[in-house]
Amino acid sequence: MNSRPLRIRDFVRDADNWLYAVAAYDTAGGAGCVLRYIPDQAGERVDPTGTRYRKVAFEEAYDLIEKKKPEYSGLVHQIPLSDITEILKPEEQLAAVAARDGQVQRFREIFALPDGTFGVTGSRLCGIADSGSDIDGVVYGKWFSHAQERLRQGIESGEIEDLDDALWKTVYKKRNPDLGYDEFILHEQRKWNRGQIDGTYFDLLYSRGYDDLPGFVMRKGEVLGTTTIEATVTDDTFVYDSPSIFEVSHPEITRVLSFTHTYTGQAKKGERIEAQGIVEKHGDQKWLIVGTTREAKGEFIRSLSLLEENT
Repeated sequence: MNSRPLRIRDFVRDADNWLYAVAAYDTAGGAGCVLRYIPDQAGERVDPTGTRYRKVAFEEAYDLIEKKKPEYSGLVHQIPLSDITEILKPEEQLAAVAARDGQVQRFREIFALPDGTFGVTGSRLCGIADSGSDIDGVVYGKWFSHAQERLRQGIESGEIEDLDDALWKTVYKKRNPDLGYDEFILHEQRKWNRGQIDGTYFDLLYSRGYDDLPGFVMRKGEVLGTTTIEATVTDDTFVYDSPSIFEVSHPEITRVLSFTHTYTGQAKKGERIEAQGIVEKHGDQKWLIVGTTREAKGEFIRSLSLLEENT
């Protein structure tokens, strides 16, 4: 068993060959995960051993856990570390995945980051990708900004394909944000975390470096109500993390957190934002939480500075 700490974007397997995406850094109560794939003789995905799998939707994942493994139930699925039979780490498996997957090999060659600083997650990490699978890239710590710059350069040179209007509209429909389409695109296009390689769509996803992990614990606080604030971002170190963390200057709120990928990287240090969500009390601090439900309706983050620059 891998002795390194679990990080988000890792995958774990249990004794029933259920595959879970790690969704939390804290393992004090077990590995915080979300069920993604289960064995199914009728499944269309096949791993290298010939075992068939199918992907489970978010709602079905929680329903399956509640019915079949209620001891794992929670805001995320809590898998006892003793129940984990295998840990798949994107950065450690990259060479092996690339050896069996030509699209991942191409992705690896284009980004060419140092070993151990990036990898791929999702179905390709698990060896059960199908012909329509995207590439879910993972980049660790400070190397994320290097990957973003490489993506920007690749799009400008034509080595990497940008998203066309149809694909951007597909992304917008999937995210279904509380922002208009034009405003959504304005924020997204400067994030440099999406592209295509030889017609295959990919994301760049962030995960913390191992040096950032000690002492990092996320707990739900006391809910104080709903509010909308304007604030200035004072630290954007972890705005691409999950949850995204925006340290802010505001009379009451000390940080804004997004639990939905829609608002990952939504603003930069020094920018003024408008954010709407749920206020939680954490010790002597108040945090504004965005993405308290899967749809995140009535919750958002927008960069007022960005909007003003483009009016």
